[in-house]
Amino acid sequence: MSDTPFSDEELERYARHIVLPEIGGAGQQKLKRARVLVLGAGGLGSPVLQYLAAAGVGTIGIVDDDRVSLSNLQRQVIHSTGSVGRSKVESAAEAIRRLNPHVTVETHALRLTEENAGPIVSRYDIAVDGSDNFAARYILADACEAARIPLVTAAVGRFDGSVTVLKPYEQSQDGRPNPSYRDLFPTPPPEGLVPSCAEAGIVGALVGVIGTLEAMEAIKLITGSGEPLVGRLLLYDGLSARFETILYKSRRSASG
Repeated sequence: MSDTPFSDEELERYARHIVLPEIGGAGQQKLKRARVLVLGAGGLGSPVLQYLAAAGVGTIGIVDDDRVSLSNLQRQVIHSTGSVGRSKVESAAEAIRRLNPHVTVETHALRLTEENAGPIVSRYDIAVDGSDNFAARYILADACEAARIPLVTAAVGRFDGSVTVLKPYEQSQDGRPNPSYRDLFPTPPPEGLVPSCAEAGIVGALVGVIGTLEAMEAIKLITGSGEPLVGRLLLYDGLSARFETILYKSRRSASG
């Protein structure tokens, strides 16, 4: 597929990317051609959507069946007070169009299920998980593995969070399969063990830190710059301002 030349306005908009040797004009074209699916337009999804749109990702799909509530606004910064009561996907799509009119937004106002995940995921090049529950994470991870597309996934607690990148359909340099989500978390925790944000609370800025890291990993995957967090779980502790990295491997053999 041939690249569409950038307009003068686009060249100015993306000038700080284009001067980076790791991205340049070729990388910016990759961003323009990219189709990225974001699950959730909430705390994590807000910075993911904003930074991918600002970066010039050509098509962004948003999956969310929720509506904006006043208590969301402490951390879900893509929405405004005037958005309360509106569909999150429509509120987020409107904000993206204001930020960057060159981005095409595809809205999926629904809950991701085992039945609809495959057809939705297969339309995109990369998926980013901004969900707030384990059930959705497993569904998205399984669908991405089946469709052979990279997944950037994250989770947050009250003051801490984690990020990793999943490409289980490929092999690492030592010939072993890359780990899957189920290698990292073999089974979901028992129902009710992990409290929700409403029950435990959460610092709004924390999801900004973790969601922005997710956007960074997606941009790296699209442009081919740097080393994505495959087989590495990046942990952030907001109270102590510390990052740590845990290595994890596939439980499968090299022969499958």
